[in-house]
Amino acid sequence: MGPISGILLIALGSIGAASFYVPFKKVKSWAWESYWISQGFFAWIIIPWIFAFIFIPSGELIPIIKESPASVKLMVAFFGMLWGFGGLTFGLALRYLGIALGQSIALGLCAAFVTLLPPIIAGENLFSTKGGI
Repeated sequence: MGPISGILLIALGSIGAASFYVPFKKVKSWAWESYWISQGFFAWIIIPWIFAFIFIPSGELIPIIKESPASVKLMVAFFGMLWGFGGLTFGLALRYLGIALGQSIALGLCAAFVTLLPPIIAGENLFSTKGGI
């Protein structure tokens, strides 16, 4: 993939992330759970399947899923549940802390965990080497 394709994908992702706030004024009277589940239904179920059917060659998506090992499917389900829990707690952070403070704290914690967890899980000497800190 060339640099232009990468920039276009980043732009597309940015537009998708920014469009999260488009209907915010119209749904202020909704409970946050209703807004969250309607956004989640499209973002996590409908749109991924549409993109999968568009970008995976015709007739290959379902066989790929069927031929995947059960351990892979279980890991996908497990990490999907973790993603859902993270989305739920992110929504709660926005509700109780506000958008600015909630996003700052939640995304800061995500950055810290994403940086620290892989070396910790891999058993690397994160804190005992000069390059680790």
